Amino acid sequence: MSIPNQAIHKLAQEIESRALSAQREINIVKTAVAAKQRDIRMLELTTTEVKQLSKDTKVYQGVGKMFVFSPTSDVEKRLSSETAELKSDISNLNIKLHSLETTHKNSREHIERIIRSGGR
Repeated sequence: MSIPNQAIHKLAQEIESRALSAQREINIVKTAVAAKQRDIRMLELTTTEVKQLSKDTKVYQGVGKMFVFSPTSDVEKRLSSETAELKSDISNLNIKLHSLETTHKNSREHIERIIRSGGR
C-alpha cells in the first residue's frame, strides 16, 4: 500500500516548515542568550567596581534624565538581584534552546525517512 505522491509532498513541506521555524527560533534564542550573558558581564564588572569603593563614597543611580543618591549596599543588592534574574533567564532560554534543537533534529530525521522510504 503506497502513499500518494501528493500526500508525501504535503507532509514533507509541513515538516520542512517546522524545521525552518525551529531553526529561526534557535537563532533568536542564541542571540538572546548572548545578549543576557553580555549584560551579566557588565553587571559583574560594575559590582566589582562598586565593591572597591569605600563605604563613605556617594553613589548615584540614573533615573530617567536625573541621578539619585543610593547607598552602596542598595546598589550592590540591586546589581546582584539583576544578575540572578539574568542567570535565571539564561537557564530558561537554554531549556527552550534544547527543546527547539530537538524539534529541528526530529524534523530533519522525519524528512530523511520520508525521502528514503520513497512513499512506501
